[in-house]
Amino acid sequence: MIHKLSCSTLLALSLAVSGCALPRGAALQSEIVRNADAENAQFAVYPVTKDFLPRFADWPRTGGVTRYSWIGKRKGPIGRVILPGDSVSMAVWDNDENSLLTSGEQKVAQLQVARVSTNGTIFVPYVGSLNIGGMTEAAAREKIQEALLVVSPSAQVQLTAEVGKRHSVDVVSGVGSPGSIPLEERDMTVLTALSQAGGAAGGFENPQIRLLRGNTTYAISLGKLLKTPSLDTTLRSGDKIVVAEDESYFLALGATGREELITFPKEHLSALDAVTIMGGVNDNRANPEGILVLREYGSRAVRADGINGPENQRVVFTMDLTSADGLFSARNFRINPKDVVYATESPVNNARTIFSLIGSAFGVANQLDR
Repeated sequence: MIHKLSCSTLLALSLAVSGCALPRGAALQSEIVRNADAENAQFAVYPVTKDFLPRFADWPRTGGVTRYSWIGKRKGPIGRVILPGDSVSMAVWDNDENSLLTSGEQKVAQLQVARVSTNGTIFVPYVGSLNIGGMTEAAAREKIQEALLVVSPSAQVQLTAEVGKRHSVDVVSGVGSPGSIPLEERDMTVLTALSQAGGAAGGFENPQIRLLRGNTTYAISLGKLLKTPSLDTTLRSGDKIVVAEDESYFLALGATGREELITFPKEHLSALDAVTIMGGVNDNRANPEGILVLREYGSRAVRADGINGPENQRVVFTMDLTSADGLFSARNFRINPKDVVYATESPVNNARTIFSLIGSAFGVANQLDR
């Protein structure tokens, strides 16, 4: 009697388990893409394959993160160049007894410090205004000395120039020692300025360099700048440099090692990169044939033919990581900021759970038979 009762109980339990919603950590792929083929579907589904990637390449980017351009390196003048606002100090050596510049036993005349005017000129006694703007110290010295030969044929000029406050760049934030850096050498580059400011501060996942020049902002990742010296652009007076965290992120959800908001660790991220950063798919739960990327496009991106844009604003990209084509395609599929990368639950888990519960029920039944 007990045996019959336990079998009946077991049968009822099995039917109940198979008919109820079992607890799990993520949805099945079939549940998410259900009704995709309906006439008034609220989203479109695209399998990511080799054939799909060329068509997808022309679709617009999403994510709402402003993408700035950058300027390549432009060679500046070699050495120090005198510019408006700089201060020039001059000493004139003259052994002529009738010199207008020296007197008595004095052999050198220390002239008053002259500030270079906005048009590049300075005043030299007995000579007048001389334009030395844009010249090196050596060239300016020779020009002034040549002009003084009319006054004193034996005069020799010693000249030094100091950078004016106008000729500096500001490293604003995101570095070890923010502050103003004078452009002692007119060929100073972005990386040189960063090194003088103590380098990028720690803690940034993917540091972004922003160069503010007038009313224009340029930006590039520090990693790309380090890898490509030709992009290490020359700075100009008044430039401002900001080092900031990358604003790009994606959301990791489902049966993965991590379920959180993840900042882009590099400028461009593939779907395969994202799955790796997420901690991979859970061996006991995830369906490697059901990796999804959920993305929302603007209304202007929608195309009825689905060629130059998606057929719906809401799009689900599906990837099969159990095939060679799926793996290669996932590696070439670019993740956009604010994408949701979702690892679906394996349908096998439901069966495993049922069998586990049935096995437990058999154990109970065996205990009742004793």
